[in-house]
Amino acid sequence: MATKNTKKKDDRPDRLRDLLRVPPGAETDLAAYDAEAVPAGPEDKAAGVAATAAMAERLAELQERLYAAGTAGDRRRLLLVLQGMDTCGKGGTVKHVIGHFNPAGCRVRAFKAPTPEEQDHHFLWRINRELPRSGEIGIFDRSHYEDVLIARVRDLAPRERIRRRYDEINAFERALAEDGVTLIKVFLHISYERQRRRLLQRLDNPDKHWKFNVGDIEERALWPAYQKAYELALTRCSTPEAPWYVVPADRKWYRNWAVSRLLQEHLEELDPRYPAGGFDVEESRKRLLAP
Repeated sequence: MATKNTKKKDDRPDRLRDLLRVPPGAETDLAAYDAEAVPAGPEDKAAGVAATAAMAERLAELQERLYAAGTAGDRRRLLLVLQGMDTCGKGGTVKHVIGHFNPAGCRVRAFKAPTPEEQDHHFLWRINRELPRSGEIGIFDRSHYEDVLIARVRDLAPRERIRRRYDEINAFERALAEDGVTLIKVFLHISYERQRRRLLQRLDNPDKHWKFNVGDIEERALWPAYQKAYELALTRCSTPEAPWYVVPADRKWYRNWAVSRLLQEHLEELDPRYPAGGFDVEESRKRLLAP
């Protein structure tokens, strides 16, 4: 649980994932999470920005190793799923994460309202089409969880169908994990007041008007219903194979550091290796040096 920063540094867990993970089977109460908390790691913006920058080289190396291993038949890949209320920073996080990696090894997809073609298929159909391939890092700005979030809040599907979707999602993610996909599902937790400030900032800056939608105000009025929908999703779909992580998102610098750290921890655990060359190194060297 992300609470106020009260622990001493030497008492903090070595792995951020252990601290931010939603335990499988646990009831989630988002009111108990502090969206402005700094539960581990850097304690101020300057230190956070520096620590995030310091991870860039290592993250780039790990991504290159994962991609290289994929070219030699290693089926492992990684999928970062970002969910959260409007203005929580999904797009900003995507931009930040891509900054660490070679875009050639990334697959980024922002999911909007389903198209008529997508509506003609099972709700997971459009997700399957965008999954990362071997050696890739996939990043989803919103995801299949929209079909148990907005669908529930807006009554876009019968409740019984939505209840079945939780089990379908768990089975889908379990199959992905068994097929070599490492899932990192992040709920970017923003407070009600912080969202108001960010929406007002968009109104106050003409250069940000393109990011503002009057519908955002209508969605904000449904805040309690969305919080309940997220609590249900986190409770029912945080599994050993695909746990949810709650990242405090009121502080952008901390959000960026935390997501970067989660990525690094999972990539370090995968420990991808460069494949060996299938050729005679010395013979190739001789041929290149020959007159």
